[in-house]
Amino acid sequence: MSAKFQRPRGTRDILPEEEKFRDGLIKKARRVLESYGYTFIITPTFEYAELFSRSIGTSTDIVEKEMFVFQDRGERVLALRPEGTASIIRAFLENQIHPPAKLAYVMNMFRAERPQRGRYREFWQIGAEALGIKDPLLDAEVIEMAVRILKEMGLENFQLEINSIGTPEEREIYKRTLLDYIEEKELMKELALCESCNRRKTTNILRILDCEIDAPKLYDAPVILEFLSRESYRYFEDVQSYLNSWGIEYTINPKLVRGLDYYTHTVFEIKVKELGAQDTVCGGGRYDRLVEELGGPATPAMGFAIGLDRVVVAMENAIPKLKGPFYFVATVGEVERGYGIRLLKKLRDWYIPSDMCYELKSLKAQLKIADRIGAQRTVIVGEDEIMRGKVRVRNMETGEEIEVDENELKAIYEKETSRNSTT
Repeated sequence: MSAKFQRPRGTRDILPEEEKFRDGLIKKARRVLESYGYTFIITPTFEYAELFSRSIGTSTDIVEKEMFVFQDRGERVLALRPEGTASIIRAFLENQIHPPAKLAYVMNMFRAERPQRGRYREFWQIGAEALGIKDPLLDAEVIEMAVRILKEMGLENFQLEINSIGTPEEREIYKRTLLDYIEEKELMKELALCESCNRRKTTNILRILDCEIDAPKLYDAPVILEFLSRESYRYFEDVQSYLNSWGIEYTINPKLVRGLDYYTHTVFEIKVKELGAQDTVCGGGRYDRLVEELGGPATPAMGFAIGLDRVVVAMENAIPKLKGPFYFVATVGEVERGYGIRLLKKLRDWYIPSDMCYELKSLKAQLKIADRIGAQRTVIVGEDEIMRGKVRVRNMETGEEIEVDENELKAIYEKETSRNSTT
């Protein structure tokens, strides 16, 4: 069967098996976040575009070529949110939320990127932002929390990388040194940058360190850790000290800078190498000047975002086959059908996933439907069973049948679900 309409390029239909799996991942993340004192927030899907150009940076790839921008009827320029932090800060300021505040979110984002495995134009993030606290303990706690969420989700074989990019003033000195290094290499014909990185030299030179093409060529480039003040370096050492005391494994990646302009001091990424080019499943860091940049008072902050879609890709072999309803009520005749409808309502009042055939069909046809939808048990209601106040329950996997009182159906369900939850 061919579809007349197709989904837009870079978007996905999340079908029932994956949706249920994703919902489980979100619940695990939510449980961890709430245990650290975070409360959840939802912001509008679109914002004024200037919010993102002011926060992310006008020279970033996101603002220059990846945002979905449009005008409303008043010719105001709006954009679908490409990331969550700026929207959270805007909501924090507009709603006068008092710091310290710990805010979390599960929201979809939009970027006009080239679609590939693990990279979509609509994607979902689980994020956390801690506002009003500047302390190495918080930085380490946020990193540890991200690691814990991924472990709770069941993700394995990931690597945590950390770095410090210092203050904006320290970063400016480093940028000039990096530019001198690159220009000297170009002068000596030892380096030829790609077209994008040639442009980044004058707009956002740190992004060259993220480039898949050119970053490997800069193996002997100066690193930003060499340009940190004593105070900034001590801050970074304190973050490491906390991580070490908690047994968190990490590596220091001196070339890790993150792609957004608002970061200061601690930055980190969590990667799954098996994902290939799109291997980052979580990224974040400290951003002490962003709130002020967006019109608020000086407010230190630290946060991260987990790419839910990439986590799912990394765990795709762990997605279980979706089971159908636990009970399928099958009735033998028209008289028994009324009893079956009443029984179905009772099962649903117990919140037991249940269904039945809405048309009057033979028992054989109903059993075929139960098998096709993946029902785990079929409750057979016949005249004899009604007279004795019983129902027959068929295990659709083994074919075994037992006769029970209808009130025992709840206990059967609870016993089976309890057994499955421990295996």
